[in-house]
Amino acid sequence: MMKIHISIFLLLISVIGFAQTQTVQIQTSAQCEMCKKKIEKQVMAVKGVKNAVLDLNTKIVRVKYDSKKVQLNDIKTAISQAGYDANEVKADEKAYSQLEDCCKKKK
Repeated sequence: MMKIHISIFLLLISVIGFAQTQTVQIQTSAQCEMCKKKIEKQVMAVKGVKNAVLDLNTKIVRVKYDSKKVQLNDIKTAISQAGYDANEVKADEKAYSQLEDCCKKKK
């Protein structure tokens, strides 16, 4: 009986060890509520992302993800492909040109 408990315990530890949850904050070029929805949806579509919430006041999206399934650069690329800057990764020009005027950076 004791061997079974130890085996189950070791199995649980090994399963828990596989998930490497990270949380990162990414500065974006979001402007409005439409941007917020689009960025959050785009980031949540990336396999391995568990949560994404953008604060429009700071323009920072806080992303919780499994680093075993997705790399940080993949998340930044997803934001760029939606038409927005993501830290040092600039917005994809074609995607940016298709954004609504209210979503484009103020000059």
